[in-house]
Amino acid sequence: MTEHKISVMIPEEDIDKKIRELANQISEEFAGETVHLICILKGSVFITTELAKRITVPVTMDFMQISSYGDGTKSSGIVKLAKDLDETIEGKNVIVVEDIIDSGRTLHYLMPVLAQRQPKCLKLFAFLDKPERRVKEVQVDYNGFQIPDEFVVGYGLDYAQKYRNLPYIGIVEV
Repeated sequence: MTEHKISVMIPEEDIDKKIRELANQISEEFAGETVHLICILKGSVFITTELAKRITVPVTMDFMQISSYGDGTKSSGIVKLAKDLDETIEGKNVIVVEDIIDSGRTLHYLMPVLAQRQPKCLKLFAFLDKPERRVKEVQVDYNGFQIPDEFVVGYGLDYAQKYRNLPYIGIVEV
């Protein structure tokens, strides 16, 4: 196994603070209602669970697996739906939780598909956002951190399935 040099971009303390801020915003916005989080597998598992723990209104969850990446560091441009939702989202307050928005292709494809399923509202939470890499525009409702065009790992993000368990966001030097 080849090891890579990884430098810290966003420390764990900053991540925790941002998650609390966004969870408070969501809790206030949906006071008295239930929020249904859709975790985009695999990278969003860490952020989805941390966010859910901090939201003070009732939370339900489901999972989808969709991607435009292979084992490389750049988007392949081909969007693939590998796992669909287990239950309906009709009439629910839905927040799609994505680990990172890069080209925008994945969410440009996914959000209209979910909107056709008639949720009460449909919002997008992006933990990390690389606006300079955008090929397709997407509307982000809850934005964690805007980052430069670097390949990052940690807090659920991986490089060929490695480094997801790092408690911070780091830059991989490949």
